[in-house]
Amino acid sequence: MITTNDISNRQLEIIEVSGKILIEKGIKGLTTKTVASEMNFSESAIYRHFKSKEEILVALLKLLKQNMHIRLASELKVENTAAENFKAVFASQFNYFKRNPHFVVAVLSDGLLDESTEIKAIILQLMQNKMQLISQILEHGKQKKEFTNEISTEDLLPIILGSFRFQMLKWKLSGFQYDIAVEGNKTIDNLLILIQKK
Repeated sequence: MITTNDISNRQLEIIEVSGKILIEKGIKGLTTKTVASEMNFSESAIYRHFKSKEEILVALLKLLKQNMHIRLASELKVENTAAENFKAVFASQFNYFKRNPHFVVAVLSDGLLDESTEIKAIILQLMQNKMQLISQILEHGKQKKEFTNEISTEDLLPIILGSFRFQMLKWKLSGFQYDIAVEGNKTIDNLLILIQKK
């Protein structure tokens, strides 16, 4: 697993600039040439740190994966109700993406999955990690009789994660014009109304 210790400060700087370009120009606008231009470097200087645009995207997504794993695991508290843990995980996601919208552009960009098998594998791992975490919270809530047993966890996951993805996509398409934390958390509150035991 890549960590911030595995990459140099210059590589982190390149990733951050790439994130800025993703927001301004999208996935097609991100090239080693545009990164070099933004940083006032020669393109060959970028190649000393990353061999290609794909390598930059892989590093960016691996950092997101590492951050999510550590950050979301820290949100789960034994003393919390399942509903509190459910809300905390999604609030953490919305707040993080609000501060780092380039990750939304990267993950939701058309054609990104076609960039490489490695990128496809990382995005799949991101999805699986999130599914595993939400499944754990849902199962805990069902055992504690907080959440309904009328819908299986397997069937609840696409409803919950689909709602999350829809909010992120809507925010991206709006050009990040509204507060995703406010709107996103409203969606999570509504989902809780649907899944909590009456």
